[in-house]
Amino acid sequence: MRRIRTYYTLKNIILDKFRMNYAAQQVLSNGGCSGIDGEDIEKFRDNYKLNMRELHRQMKENRYNPSPVMRTYIPKSNGKKRPLGIPTVKDRVAQATVKQVMEIIFERVFCDCSYGFRPKRSAHDAIDKIEEYKNQGYKWVVDADIKSYFDNIDHDLLMDFVAEHISDGWVLGLIRSWLTAGIMNSNRLEKTEKGTPQGGVISPLLANIYLHQFDKEMTDRGYKLVRYADDFVVLTKSKRKAKRALVVVREIIEEKLKLKLHPEKTVITNFGKGFVFLGYEFVAWSYKRPRKKAIDKFKDKIRNITRRNRPFPVEFIIGELNPVLRGWANYFKFGNVKRLFRKLDSWIRMRIRAFMEKKKAILNQNYRISNSMLEDKGLISLLTYCFN
Repeated sequence: MRRIRTYYTLKNIILDKFRMNYAAQQVLSNGGCSGIDGEDIEKFRDNYKLNMRELHRQMKENRYNPSPVMRTYIPKSNGKKRPLGIPTVKDRVAQATVKQVMEIIFERVFCDCSYGFRPKRSAHDAIDKIEEYKNQGYKWVVDADIKSYFDNIDHDLLMDFVAEHISDGWVLGLIRSWLTAGIMNSNRLEKTEKGTPQGGVISPLLANIYLHQFDKEMTDRGYKLVRYADDFVVLTKSKRKAKRALVVVREIIEEKLKLKLHPEKTVITNFGKGFVFLGYEFVAWSYKRPRKKAIDKFKDKIRNITRRNRPFPVEFIIGELNPVLRGWANYFKFGNVKRLFRKLDSWIRMRIRAFMEKKKAILNQNYRISNSMLEDKGLISLLTYCFN
């Protein structure tokens, strides 16, 4: 059995200037909007040396205090809005610096069943593991949903979990300060007594540390768990075992971790009835495809790009379209999608033809818009891109 080490002195390692600069470059390359101080990526970059020198000094002299995160919302596919908490650029750099070291420590601890927000692991790896378990006879599924996971993480429990492997009071103090920095919501400061804001650089790692307790207990009991962040399934060989697994899941999630399972979204199912995981819909025992919501969202993006009233040449529209097509195709190409991709290709060409027809009418032009013409203008085909 691998011995788990506890780390007591990490301050000098974290404050290594090369490490801090590397973390800062990652933050700057990721972009994003400003926090409550109004300083965006470009402003931080303009005064980079001064900003980094001051941040290093503040952290070294224990004078660093994070600002509250700025509350913003992004639309969800169900029409609701997902709350985000955007830290200042300076706080993002500080978090990224600490995260680099913490990630190395906790990657030695985390279970193989966890795939989200981890180096060299992806959603496709999680999907492959589900397929592997299915082929081994695990056909019954506990499809569970944690209610507002990021907003309900218990701070004291999380700090206890971190302290099992990091005993450096300076690091623990930084983490606690980020958790309790507060949220600026419409010029009103709100206390954060629980949760870790989605939008923080270190939040995904902290979320994985919190659910590692769940991973460990489930796998120690022999269950086949596949988890990606707060989205997870447990696979069993019978309905009876699935029912028992759900009892165990509820016991750990609700009693030990002080979270709540969503009663309407937590179900026992099988590969015949179907279930959705990470955008894929598993149906009919051996078939998986993009879920309807994913297709609808994709088509909405295409509609927006190919609006006929946009005052741009078709080459510009295709240039905007192609990265969207590549990204969607790369994610869903592992499903049973040839027929779907063929239909979507036809629909996309129809949208572009409609866009071009309007331009032709305005310019009083008359020519046939063929598939080869669209291909010559650079339009990629989902089907050809993935399967040729």
